[in-house]
Amino acid sequence: MSELIDDIVKIELDWFMNVRTIYPSRCQEHPRVFELMRRSTYELWSEETLRKYLEHVKSSASNGRNLMTERYARMDRMIPPINLNPLIEEIVEIEVSWTEEIFRKYPHIFRNDSLLGFKIYLKCELETYSDEVLELYYRDLEGAKNEGRNLVQEKYLNLFKKIGYNSLDEVEESAKGKGKYF
Repeated sequence: MSELIDDIVKIELDWFMNVRTIYPSRCQEHPRVFELMRRSTYELWSEETLRKYLEHVKSSASNGRNLMTERYARMDRMIPPINLNPLIEEIVEIEVSWTEEIFRKYPHIFRNDSLLGFKIYLKCELETYSDEVLELYYRDLEGAKNEGRNLVQEKYLNLFKKIGYNSLDEVEESAKGKGKYF
């Protein structure tokens, strides 16, 4: 799976570094952060979902599309919706629920005012996925939900472990009095 993730992140990073937006992303100044975030997310996807997404990414690239540009154009309301699949709203609902949970659990790590931005970004990202990828990703989320897992929490745990922390509790303690990470 590591090779699949490497291939996806390589294409996405190239796309990302070429995006021109109204409000530049801080991550463009720190591509390693972008890369760590994407890897932390994809490590939670099933191999089937990763394979289908890589196929979609490669197909998009060969057709001259930059899915990151499309995502940011949607966020800036420069283009109409790309995909109206109803699974998008269901996925957003699941991930927002998980996000609200970790915001309550770790108030020193996460800013409550970032939830709206998260929802907008997520919806615009999901619009760039093919219907097949959306179906597989939704299946992954439902499976995790049925197991009592919170994939948003797991994503951030993956991220913080990559930068030297052992747990989100450790990050929370470190963040007290220092301001928020996100």
